[in-house]
Amino acid sequence: MTSQGVRWTADQVLALAPDAPSRKAGSKLGAAGPWSGTGSTDEGEVWGLCKGSGSKPYQTVVDLSGPAYKCSCPSRKFPCKHALGLLLLWSAGPSAIAAGEPPEWAGQWLSARRAKAAEAAAGQGQGGVQGAAAPADPEAARKRAERRAERITAGATELEQRLSDLLRGGLAAAERSGYGMWEEAAARMVDAQAKGLASRVRELGAIPGSGPGWPVRLLEECAQLHLLVQGWLHRETLPPALAATVAGRVGLPAAAAPDAVAERDAWLVLAQYDTADARLTTRRVWLHGARTGRTALLLSYGAAGRAPELALPVGLSVEALLTARPGPAQVRADLGERLGPATASTARPEGVSPQEATAAYGRALREDPWLESWPATLAAVVPAPTPSGWQLTDPASGLALPLTPRSRSSSHLWRLVSLSGGHPLTVFGELGHRGFHPLAAWGAEGTPGGDPGGERGGGITALW
Repeated sequence: MTSQGVRWTADQVLALAPDAPSRKAGSKLGAAGPWSGTGSTDEGEVWGLCKGSGSKPYQTVVDLSGPAYKCSCPSRKFPCKHALGLLLLWSAGPSAIAAGEPPEWAGQWLSARRAKAAEAAAGQGQGGVQGAAAPADPEAARKRAERRAERITAGATELEQRLSDLLRGGLAAAERSGYGMWEEAAARMVDAQAKGLASRVRELGAIPGSGPGWPVRLLEECAQLHLLVQGWLHRETLPPALAATVAGRVGLPAAAAPDAVAERDAWLVLAQYDTADARLTTRRVWLHGARTGRTALLLSYGAAGRAPELALPVGLSVEALLTARPGPAQVRADLGERLGPATASTARPEGVSPQEATAAYGRALREDPWLESWPATLAAVVPAPTPSGWQLTDPASGLALPLTPRSRSSSHLWRLVSLSGGHPLTVFGELGHRGFHPLAAWGAEGTPGGDPGGERGGGITALW
């Protein structure tokens, strides 16, 4: 342990990798062989020179308080393989990288980061007024909002007609038409400034090729889209909270709550994983507040082929400010200032039974019928196979939740099974209408998967 917090494990370092090739390449650089001029400070700064294919070694420096990375290599990935290798070397223990003063090339970047952080803190201390934009003309903003609402209404009306034509002609037409039909419809929704509708239309295009049972899945998603369109077209008759949810799902930005207050807490990083499509890489980071008991979701985005910059060490705790997004069934939050280094923590979300988790998801659906998943922590469950697939079973009640098709077909499932060894585990994940998607697990002390909050931040095993 040093003043920058707990020393990360190799798994926590590799969880920061933007993709599998980077993880593999970084692992090869996690030994002392290619490194020279390495050093670290108690403030959580690590640097080193990595031998590459050229005549000059790559200069790599990492600020663990971010974490943030700087490397002279041409890679556009963050972190690059050299930063991952340097962190893996550092994670091996104090003997791997000695303490020292950073060289000039590393010190300049680190000093610039410290100065920027101090400037941001000073701006917040003055009420955040520095650099604030002048207030917009309220009347002009109202007119812009009206024009956009009219365009969305026109797009929603067109989409409703397209759905009616599809159902009237039969779902087989979707398979014959291919993806082009949906891409053209999505483009029309983009023109109507309804990006939420566009995103859902694009998802419809992948269903006909998703395997047996696709007509049922396509019908389900069309029904959800129809419900959203009707909600927008009749939004004046909805309760204010539900009308706001419909507007957000269609694609309108949520209005910031005037009384929103940032919550300070020690936020345990429960899980972090990426999903990608042809346009965007989305990173989901789940946090749990030790004092507030709140579970929050951070979303970060990167252009296609590039990982998002936000990366937090799974299994460790970060003291930070979080501001909740408005909405009755909203778990999303925005990450504010980080007030300390990542440290080990024994705090864990309180687990519930499968029945309680399902009831909580149902209550959230009442507030937001288009909610695809809800965070849930299942206490004392055992992964077990059934003729219809794997599930998480509560031995006390006999109740169980099926794993999602994506979870059942993934190699990550075997990590959960081996971690359990037939013993009950507490499992955190996302519960949706297709089942439970496990993201992290831990056990009681003395069982497989035990050691909650050990000195190296152990206890929580990332499953995805």
